[in-house]
Amino acid sequence: MKFMVMHEKGKRDPRLITVRRGGTLEGGQHSLLAIWAAACAEHVLPFFEYDHPQDSRPRFAIEQARAWARGEITMKQARTAAFAAHAAARNASGAAKEAAKSAGHAVAVAHMADHELCAAAYAIRAVRANLEVSLRDDAGRAECQWQRAQLPDTIRELVLDDQRMRNEKCWLLFND
Repeated sequence: MKFMVMHEKGKRDPRLITVRRGGTLEGGQHSLLAIWAAACAEHVLPFFEYDHPQDSRPRFAIEQARAWARGEITMKQARTAAFAAHAAARNASGAAKEAAKSAGHAVAVAHMADHELCAAAYAIRAVRANLEVSLRDDAGRAECQWQRAQLPDTIRELVLDDQRMRNEKCWLLFND
């Protein structure tokens, strides 16, 4: 499942591209996106750790996302942690798999800021996968509300607008 949305004619949304790469995203906003994505992933990490208590790759990825946001590691180190968390996801199933993917996307925000919603979306998928079908929708909405409550004011509108744009794009793709 890919969540990246092209802004226009195959181009990524410039609001989620850093200034140094020709976009409008400031460094402080980029760091806040990584911290928020890490919080989303950490919220569901127990699903993975319960099933795979000896595998620390998703937890390490979340720690690396925060370390990158503090300027303590390079983007390359963050990418390595993202690949490791995704490898852990391949060895898991259900809610554990979705939680590991969330962690991988959280640290991938260092490389591409638009992974922020992927971390959130996989966290919601983890919550939903952990429940019987009749409870999934309410639990998913509750997780989304929790995530939104964690959003810092300085990136709130950016993230919520990104979500609206992606939802509209997905709706158009599936309803052509």
